[in-house]
Amino acid sequence: MNTALIPPYTPSSLEADWQKTWFDNNVFEAHVNPEKQPFYVLEMLPYPSGQLHMGHVRNYTLGDVLARFKRAQGFNVMHPMGWDSFGLPAENAAIKRGIHPGTWTLENIAEMKAVMKKFGWSYDWSKEVTTCLPSYYGHQQALFLDFFAKGLVYKKEALVNWDPIDQTVLANEQVVDGKGWRSGAPVERKLLSQWFLKITHYADALLDDLTTLPGWPDRVKTMQVNWIGKSQGMKFDFTVQDEAGAALDPLTVFSTRPDTLYGATFCAVAPEHPLAKKAAETSPEIAAFIAEASRMGTAQEIIDRAEKKGALTPYVAIHPLTGDKLPIFVANFVLMTYGTGAIMAVPAHDERDHAFATKYNLPITPVVSLPEGHDITAAPYTGDGEVVNSPLFNGKQVDEAIATAIAKAEAEGWGEGQTQYRLRDWGVGRQRYWGCPIPFIHCPDCGVVPVPRDQLPVKLPEDCAFDGAGNPLDKHPTWKHVDCPSCGAKAERETDTMDTFMDSSWYFLRYLCPEADEPLDKTAMDYWMKGGVNQYIGGIEHAVLHLLYSRFFVKALRDMGKLPCGEPFAALLCQGMLIGNSYQKADGTYVYPSQVVWKDGKAFEKDTGEALTVLAAEKISKSKNNGDSPDELLARYGADTLRLFMLFTAPPERDLEWSEQAIDGAWRFLGRVWTLAHKVAAADALQSAPNEALNRKIHQTILRVTKDIERFHYNTMVAACMELMNDLNRAAEEGLSDTVKFGAETLVRLLNPAVPHITEHLWQVLGHTDPLYAAPWPVADEAAAQEDEITLVVQVNGKVRGKLVVPADISAEDALAMAKALDEVQPWIEGKALKKELYVPGRLVTLAVA
Repeated sequence: MNTALIPPYTPSSLEADWQKTWFDNNVFEAHVNPEKQPFYVLEMLPYPSGQLHMGHVRNYTLGDVLARFKRAQGFNVMHPMGWDSFGLPAENAAIKRGIHPGTWTLENIAEMKAVMKKFGWSYDWSKEVTTCLPSYYGHQQALFLDFFAKGLVYKKEALVNWDPIDQTVLANEQVVDGKGWRSGAPVERKLLSQWFLKITHYADALLDDLTTLPGWPDRVKTMQVNWIGKSQGMKFDFTVQDEAGAALDPLTVFSTRPDTLYGATFCAVAPEHPLAKKAAETSPEIAAFIAEASRMGTAQEIIDRAEKKGALTPYVAIHPLTGDKLPIFVANFVLMTYGTGAIMAVPAHDERDHAFATKYNLPITPVVSLPEGHDITAAPYTGDGEVVNSPLFNGKQVDEAIATAIAKAEAEGWGEGQTQYRLRDWGVGRQRYWGCPIPFIHCPDCGVVPVPRDQLPVKLPEDCAFDGAGNPLDKHPTWKHVDCPSCGAKAERETDTMDTFMDSSWYFLRYLCPEADEPLDKTAMDYWMKGGVNQYIGGIEHAVLHLLYSRFFVKALRDMGKLPCGEPFAALLCQGMLIGNSYQKADGTYVYPSQVVWKDGKAFEKDTGEALTVLAAEKISKSKNNGDSPDELLARYGADTLRLFMLFTAPPERDLEWSEQAIDGAWRFLGRVWTLAHKVAAADALQSAPNEALNRKIHQTILRVTKDIERFHYNTMVAACMELMNDLNRAAEEGLSDTVKFGAETLVRLLNPAVPHITEHLWQVLGHTDPLYAAPWPVADEAAAQEDEITLVVQVNGKVRGKLVVPADISAEDALAMAKALDEVQPWIEGKALKKELYVPGRLVTLAVA
């Protein structure tokens, strides 16, 4: 066929037509169907910032390939999408732009959704949820009440970051260099009454059940293990004396290393500890230090980075083994919310304690044998070794010494062995407007009272003032004033709203029943969630909190009888980042990659010719312009080209480097597929002579692509299709045949999950009237895929000494005999005792000689 007669590939119109067809025919809507096996594919839902970026495109394309593949295999596929739409950015936008957070959010959703639909992702939009709408958060309030009824919700005083100017609590990320991000005021550490979820009730289950998740990356499971932080140790008391020698309340500490007790040379308490407060009553210096420490905020990272400081109290702790009097400091690095709010310090074997002891010239006593040449005054030794300088433990290894210490403490009544967790209960209250209202009422007579379920949802008022000072709900003139539902007295609503992690801890369940009157529909849960979401996809940055909270939610809901499973996500894929070079002008601004031209290995701006500085590849961001916008790229290339680029350029779990050349390469490949399909379709007659080699390649490619999709080896899946394309083109040059047509049809079917628009069109070009989305996944003829001959590698004592071309069905006996008879192998085995011989089918023969 004359290629000039082939119509041009114009994705803009073609893709829009197919997207309309899919939508009009409800192709991707999923419903409970006991006759079909369910498969739930899910990508983490986005925050509606207003702009879709290419990182989103990669994430959603990875999931879409699997969803389309499983649908073709006959599964009933659930593939929904929604919006994690509460959060601080919307409230900040309201302050900055004078627009209501809801207006800003819903406008952004509309904008992002319009772009998302242009990529042809196979979402069931009838399942869409938006977490900032009462139709979602009203059900979240109902679940909150369920958790409360089960004893999993409570209030207690907790340390928070307090902005004294804006009169509001700040999240850790809102504290910049110890100051409020908006007001610039020094942040104070303050005790406030806060709402908590009792996630620690499930600490052991959250830890133990990680072993039931073989489909999760090991690094994610390790991160969760470390976050939960289960440790065995000893909780014990120091007797405390004041300056006159009078006994005070004991000082309780927990240590995972009671074997180092003899190395303790001082104790330290948090600024909020009762002992610190008592010392401050009579010491202006200590009171001033506590005030200074309170301005550090509560973020562990900030505390870890800060200079270690302390104030000496007039009190001493009596060492339980030696009777020595250890000084007690108030220290800025000890948190009241962690452990007991007090520590025993062993500076010889802890970096933090060593820095403090060096600063204040305190003793440093090693109690673990040091490597030769190690100067303990210069640096602590944190490795293992034999216990020394410890009369009770000398010569013992760590585990034995710990057991001895615990046994002595328990026998004498001053301590006990204890299991402790790094995990803390989840503080879910936020003092801001744009979040789910906490459904409780504060009554002066009845105390804290749940809002009756028939009064849910508790809706946010629309007429709040957003001036950046304090919580808008707390300042509203009428919203918080209500009658107590128990006694009818005047009362006030809770003005805290929920942490947005609450919204994302159960959204995947509401997708399954967005119209249900109750939060969760039992029939839908039993059908779709029998083993949890089959495949979850998202960034490694969510490896701890979001995934941990979702796991907690599911376990609690299971125990309430609302779910059939104990884990939310059976398999997890954490995709790599999208990275790219930045191109900087002399004035410090950046230009998009599409505006860069290269001459003699140097980068220049296309329009002005200005030389550009090329910066190292980093995560694509709006601030660096190091990745073109999806809208602009869609207009230039179409969705299928961008999808193919995302899949082929790097394995899903690896970072993907932005490359205009690679995008062009994807475009050219699709052009070749387009041309081949049209050539085959236009042929007047096809040769009927079989092409066994090409037929074998076709069936081998079916096997390979099927296996690669199931393993998320999307880059090699595309590579296999490219190899088949090359073979088909070579065969077509010799004449178009039935086998070439079968190969072209198979290629189109195999590429469909990756590039659905062009393949739907080409399926029709090849003469099919039924749409490709309704066609089953191709099944390989394994006999036809079998090679007639294979090449075996022959090794002697681990080194390659020859190769054999043999029948594919050769027996082990024949393969070993032929390998030993090879001329290249004979010199290496002749006259030597054969110790071992092994045939690995289809791969190699290995011989071991003495």
